[in-house]
Amino acid sequence: MNLETTDFTPQRIGSLLRIVFARLWQETAGLPVEAALEHVALVGQLTDYEAGCYPSTNTPRFERTLRLATIPLVQAGWLEKNKGRWYLTESGRRACKGFKRVEDFHEEAVRLFAEWQHNRSILSLATEEAEEKAWKQVREYLQALKPFEFQELVSDLLQAMGYHIAWVAPPGKERGYVNFLAYTDPMGLSLPRIKVHISHSGQPALVEGFRTFVSSLGLRDSGIFVSTSGFSGSVREEARAFESARVALVDLENFFDLWVEYYERLAQEARLRLPLKPIYFLSYLK
Repeated sequence: MNLETTDFTPQRIGSLLRIVFARLWQETAGLPVEAALEHVALVGQLTDYEAGCYPSTNTPRFERTLRLATIPLVQAGWLEKNKGRWYLTESGRRACKGFKRVEDFHEEAVRLFAEWQHNRSILSLATEEAEEKAWKQVREYLQALKPFEFQELVSDLLQAMGYHIAWVAPPGKERGYVNFLAYTDPMGLSLPRIKVHISHSGQPALVEGFRTFVSSLGLRDSGIFVSTSGFSGSVREEARAFESARVALVDLENFFDLWVEYYERLAQEARLRLPLKPIYFLSYLK
């Protein structure tokens, strides 16, 4: 496979990487890879060649080159990738500060890029793209579910984790800001009582909603706030500052990770609602 990366000069690769890092600097919760690449296309002043596609993959050249160029930066600890999102690590932030001149940042990025063996880059890139496509499929499936359908999945997961569901809000109705109640024992005698709220609106949960949910918790209650569209930065900050630490925030990525972790404990009916199949790839870590 010939990616023609030599058609991009080292300086140009470094320049595009700098654009990515500058955008990620503003996003403590990371950024979907599609959004990061769209930003590069918007501000990177791409040439016709860079914006054009490789005939064999129908993928824009700059996207393919950037994906390859970021692989050694992940190995170096500058960048983290998870479920189709890119995150700037603390090491990456230090690198941005340490290499204040664009030329120096370019040189270090290119040095890391040159150290990465080309054949391993291709294999890693194939795995990365497959993981992104798989997660995109799962994410779109989950977000397309009706609110009550997703609520069933959350109930399935909690039961697989050992919780006992005591009450479930009927479809289209909620008791205040609570979708269902759970306990750690079948009789509901042990504490804490767990109140669960699920936001499936298509918009990140805002701090007003978080405060409303927290106000519904009694002294002996704990809470689980699930949001399929994530949380605003202010919600995460307020949750960290919440003194009693009795509220867990669960976004779609957290939910999916837990679903995979407890998959073998799920009831067969639950597995049919969100069936998964592992596929194994050859992985090069270094």
